[in-house]
Amino acid sequence: MLLYDAARCPYCARVRIVLAEKGVPYEPVEIDLDDRPAWIHGKNPTGLVPVLEEDEGLVLPESTVIMEYLEERFPEPPLWPADAAARALGRLLLERFEDLSDPYYDLLKGRPAASEERLRTELARLDAILEAQPFLTGAAYGLADIGYLPWILRTETRLGLDLGEHPSLAHWRERLAERPSVRAEIELLAAV
Repeated sequence: MLLYDAARCPYCARVRIVLAEKGVPYEPVEIDLDDRPAWIHGKNPTGLVPVLEEDEGLVLPESTVIMEYLEERFPEPPLWPADAAARALGRLLLERFEDLSDPYYDLLKGRPAASEERLRTELARLDAILEAQPFLTGAAYGLADIGYLPWILRTETRLGLDLGEHPSLAHWRERLAERPSVRAEIELLAAV
C-alpha cells in the first residue's frame, strides 16, 4: 500500500493517523506541495494529496473517502460508533468540516475574507460539543475526532491561536495527544 503524502498537509495527517490506529503498514511517497510532480495528476486529477494506492490497482484520493475505506477494509479497531445515529452525526460533522477549514485557510493565506472571529466561532461550536461528551461522536474516539484534530493542532502552531478560551477543546486535544498515532503527528508537525 502506497500513500502519496505531504508531511505538512493536514488532510494527509488524517490518513496517517487512521493507518496508525489500524496498524496498517504502508509506504509513504512524499510529494513536494510547492513543486508537485506532473505524474500526481494521473493519480488524482486535482493534483492534491493524500492519495492511497493499493497493489490491486485501487487508487483513492480525498482524505474522508480514504478514511471511510480504511475503516471498512480494516474494521479493527472500530473508529465509528456502533450506533447508527452516532455514526450519522459523525459523518455530518465531517460533511460540514468546511465551517472550520474555510476560516482557517482564510487566515493562514491572508485572504480578504479572513476573520479570526469566524474561526473562533467554529472552535466554540466544537468546544460546546466536547463539553457535553468526551469525543466528537460521543463516548469513543473515532473518525470525526481524527477528521478535525490536524487543524486544531495547526490552529495553535501555524496561526498562534490559544485554545485556552475553549477549555473542553483544549482538554480533548491534550487527551488525544496521549495516543501514539497523534503523538507521532505532533512530532512530525514540529519537524516541518
